[in-house]
Amino acid sequence: MTEDLINISALARKIKPEIEKATNKDIKEGAIVMAIKRMSPGIYHKVDVKINNVIGGIGDFLVRSDLIDFTIENSETIQRSQSNLIQFLQEDKDCFFTLCKGITETTYILNAKYTEESKRFFTNETFKAQNLNLSSITVKLPSANIETYGVYYYILKHLAWEGINIVQVVSTANEFTAIVHSDDIDEAFKILMQLKRGA
Repeated sequence: MTEDLINISALARKIKPEIEKATNKDIKEGAIVMAIKRMSPGIYHKVDVKINNVIGGIGDFLVRSDLIDFTIENSETIQRSQSNLIQFLQEDKDCFFTLCKGITETTYILNAKYTEESKRFFTNETFKAQNLNLSSITVKLPSANIETYGVYYYILKHLAWEGINIVQVVSTANEFTAIVHSDDIDEAFKILMQLKRGA
């Protein structure tokens, strides 16, 4: 309704019997049309406006390629292995590295060139999954994003509609990183640029 996509007269005709039944009175179609026009924008419209403001304030995009991820079952010894990995990767200031610790497993995402060295740190751990040939796109969000619900949904929805499979999602307060297969990174970048320009 807020985007004038609905024929208000047709809507009034459709709901007239329902309103008459609820009120037990004859209601003129014109009265229903006027009542509809006086309605304030609903919660969905207000949410859309807030999300568009956040999307319009998106900062730079950072794309990284040639990444891998691997998932390891949590154990009593994983913390020591993880600390050794972090210490090793700190020598490369340009290294991409993030980890997501879940209740039963932890996923590590990093540059593919460190695959073999990284796995050596976890020799005694149980590997559960691995993905190769990944890329990431990091979106810098305005600080208002943490107070606006639906921002991540809005971004992920548009990627999903275009058939982009999200392998992993990583976020901080004002950054959102989507990990996708490298074959999809160009299309994902294009979609996010369109969202930014169209907001």
